[in-house]
Amino acid sequence: MARRIVGSAAAVMLLALAGGLMAAGGSQSLRSAGARIGILAGAAAAPQHFSDPNYTATLIRDYSMIEPENQMKWRATEPARGQFNFRPGDELVRFAQAHGMKVRGHNLLWAKFNPAWLYRGHFTPAQLREIMRQHITRVAGHYAGRVFAWDVVNEAFDREGHLRHSIWYDRPGIGLAGDGTAYIAQAFRWAHAADPKALLFYNDFDAEGINAKSDAIYAMVKDFKARGVPIDGVGLQAHLGLNAAGVSQLAANIARFGGLGVQVQITELDVRVPVNAQGQLLSSNELARQAKVYGRVAEACAQEPACTAFQTWGFTDRYSWIPHHTHEKFGFALPFSSAYKPKPAYYAILSAFKKAERNRSVTGQRIRLERERLR
Repeated sequence: MARRIVGSAAAVMLLALAGGLMAAGGSQSLRSAGARIGILAGAAAAPQHFSDPNYTATLIRDYSMIEPENQMKWRATEPARGQFNFRPGDELVRFAQAHGMKVRGHNLLWAKFNPAWLYRGHFTPAQLREIMRQHITRVAGHYAGRVFAWDVVNEAFDREGHLRHSIWYDRPGIGLAGDGTAYIAQAFRWAHAADPKALLFYNDFDAEGINAKSDAIYAMVKDFKARGVPIDGVGLQAHLGLNAAGVSQLAANIARFGGLGVQVQITELDVRVPVNAQGQLLSSNELARQAKVYGRVAEACAQEPACTAFQTWGFTDRYSWIPHHTHEKFGFALPFSSAYKPKPAYYAILSAFKKAERNRSVTGQRIRLERERLR
């Protein structure tokens, strides 16, 4: 269990450290720049790192929204059937509340990161349906009023736009395998019943551009809106490389989802950079190329009023999933170095946000939409 930072002395220390980091990173932060254009600046975070004062100070300074990396997924929240563990997620929520941040929940339903009791349980569709209902109801209900938005369903489509085989869909599924996205719609209905005020998102990767997957997601959202299924937005993960496939179409993709009356949020952005066998950069130019990708994504989000949040998966290279996930072939994927120094990518995001301040029409639309939602 990570050491919690509590008490006025610790708060003063963190604020002082945040001020020092702000001086190192310039006179503005992503948090303040995002607020001026109506965009939440977010990062996935893990409570076990809260004992690192540089980690927490950077979060406090630069981010208005945090999302748990794993602490609200099924394996973490219901490790044994009917036995729930909310302690790690609650710790993250307390940190966010103490520092004026919003919490984005991730996630209520996914084919992965499930406990062994669930995927080895040989349950019938009727049993799985009730297990799914109880889990969504209990988790979303526990965080009602404290988590403002949920990734309700995560990564349900493959690259060709077909529904993935999963325990929830058809292996064995909850009895709706012949009805396409019906199981996804059911998850959204249960989440809405548990917390009617939370924003509900569908979240996926490789859907930044206009392609078979994003077309399938678009068709699903259009269908859900027409039938009154309570969906509020689409999360585009944006795990990217330096080639940034799909980013040239990102603004148009955001705009078409906005046309359906839903929000779009960049939810898991990172831009991996190739490294040598020693884990070092192949060239000093790589960070400049990375910054261009970050800047393009930030600009696409900032220019479209439907895009309401810009979030990276983590924020410092010290605690990035990329090296392990890519078998040490890539790294340096995040806006801050392992020493918490702002990288060119950080300044590219900041520049895109500042540039968007000049477009008062888009900024005004985005801020008005948020005010209307809060009424």
